[in-house]
Amino acid sequence: MHIFRHFLLLLFTLFVVINVKAQPAEPSTAPAEVKMQPKREFRGVWIATVVNIDWPTSTKLTADQQKKQLLDILNAHQETGINAVMLQVRPAADAFYAKSREPWSKYLMGKQGQGPNYDPLEFAITEAHKRGMELHAWFNPYRATFDGNFAALSPQHITKIKPEWFFTYGGIKTFNPGLPEVRDYIVQVILDVVDNYDVDGVHMDDYFYPYPIAGQKINDDATYAKYGEGFDNIKDWRRHNVDLLIQMIADSVHAHDPNIKFGISPFGIWANKAQNDEGSETNGGSSYYENYADSRKWLKEGWIDYINPQLYWPIGNRAAAFDKLLSWWSDNTYGRHLYIGQAAYRINERKTLAFKNPAQLPEQIKLIRNNPRVQGSVYFSSTSLTNNPLGVTDSLKENYYRYPALPPVMLWRDSIGPNAPLNVTARPVVNKNAVTVRWLTPALAKDEEPVYGYVIYRFDAEKINIEDPKNILKILYNTNLSYEDNTVQKGKTYFYVVTALDRMKNESERSPTIAVTVP
Repeated sequence: MHIFRHFLLLLFTLFVVINVKAQPAEPSTAPAEVKMQPKREFRGVWIATVVNIDWPTSTKLTADQQKKQLLDILNAHQETGINAVMLQVRPAADAFYAKSREPWSKYLMGKQGQGPNYDPLEFAITEAHKRGMELHAWFNPYRATFDGNFAALSPQHITKIKPEWFFTYGGIKTFNPGLPEVRDYIVQVILDVVDNYDVDGVHMDDYFYPYPIAGQKINDDATYAKYGEGFDNIKDWRRHNVDLLIQMIADSVHAHDPNIKFGISPFGIWANKAQNDEGSETNGGSSYYENYADSRKWLKEGWIDYINPQLYWPIGNRAAAFDKLLSWWSDNTYGRHLYIGQAAYRINERKTLAFKNPAQLPEQIKLIRNNPRVQGSVYFSSTSLTNNPLGVTDSLKENYYRYPALPPVMLWRDSIGPNAPLNVTARPVVNKNAVTVRWLTPALAKDEEPVYGYVIYRFDAEKINIEDPKNILKILYNTNLSYEDNTVQKGKTYFYVVTALDRMKNESERSPTIAVTVP
């Protein structure tokens, strides 16, 4: 059984719960060279901070060592072609950011409430944006402690201040989702980040009501008696409680900043067909029945901008096939984005033969790209990618993510692109093998959204095609008005084009083409 409930397994597999034995089927073919890569694709990675899974890898690191480690991580992902990071900023009612109503996380300096002399989230955002990567702040909504060592909690921890808000389940404290004041509090925690940090997204994982543990009972009968009017059974009421929180977060986040994306990464099975006619052809645990999380409804209601189900099984798996779940989710997006959670960490598992095939993850990517209703992937987790198991990261870097990609646009959030940059020039740099491209800020678009960044394209011939990402020289998430291309060759003529981006990554029309010959 691959069940993510016990502490030792939690150290390695933060995100996965599989209640059935895997019966893997290995892909039979090696990854082929891909066709023209998509210019728009979400390429994310989870950076888990809980129990120091990805960063920081130890609570003994100094602030400078923490920073260097994070820079090394971001540099590695940039080289791989990743364009978004999901940074876990609230693992257990604690904080990886300074402007918080909750205490510093113990996974920073070793003691809850003790923080570093810098703001980790602020630092991470700045450095991710420098590298052309979005940063989504990842919150665990309901988990209040990760272990049973309650004595080590800070006096400022919310479990100490409002003990009546929690129940203990499986030895850890969990917020009671049925309490209105709990929902209000969680929304305010998230708005602290939305209002104070330049994040690109608010991201939540799969921990809603706790995963079932044999012999354990959720102690919320009194809350149901108080607030459950109109519900025939406690299960529907629990689902309603989670729905209320998701709707509140969506409304609040978008009211405070309409340019912030809100997405959720639920367990990979919404419901099995044997449980629900509208479910998938699978036989495993499900978010609807086990976590009381109706993740499909959140798409249907338009509350979330993207869903990121954790499809941590191989292609052809008997109990929960990656390919079948990919198809099911793509049929249930209701016009929102679908990013697939891929299990890079499972390559290291001894017992899962399918993931020992180097073709497994590349074959999954091909299935994703061949489905027009899927916009990308997110990998669990960061360390798995940087460790390059079975060369999978090399495969991304050299093949699937060889060229840059912009994040997919969300036309329901913003459908108006900026105007094109003005007065583009390109000139050789004196006494240097380089070309400097300059431009001027365009006039505001009709929605008066300011320009957020630029894309510089370079062509070796006069045939200009900005839809092919191989022509992207650089994606800038800043408002600098120049870029130095130091990858040119003497005697060659190059053609440059510049476009503008807004906050939601809508792109302008292209500038006129500027030719320059390197002397």
